[in-house]
Amino acid sequence: MRIGSALLIIWLIIGAIAAGQRHYYNGHVTSYVKVGTIALTIAAGPLNYAVVNPKISCKAPQPST
Repeated sequence: MRIGSALLIIWLIIGAIAAGQRHYYNGHVTSYVKVGTIALTIAAGPLNYAVVNPKISCKAPQPST
């Protein structure tokens, strides 16, 4: 259990570093899409260094006129 917890913490730290290198922490968080992108980057952790570029693309429904 301790090894798993340590690996999870290390995984998330690496993800946070990757998000910082992509300058996701600069400026104000102005949308939920940016929050989702930061969270996904952190959750992807070391995969960010394996040429994986997690991005979220959302299309919100448009109101009818």
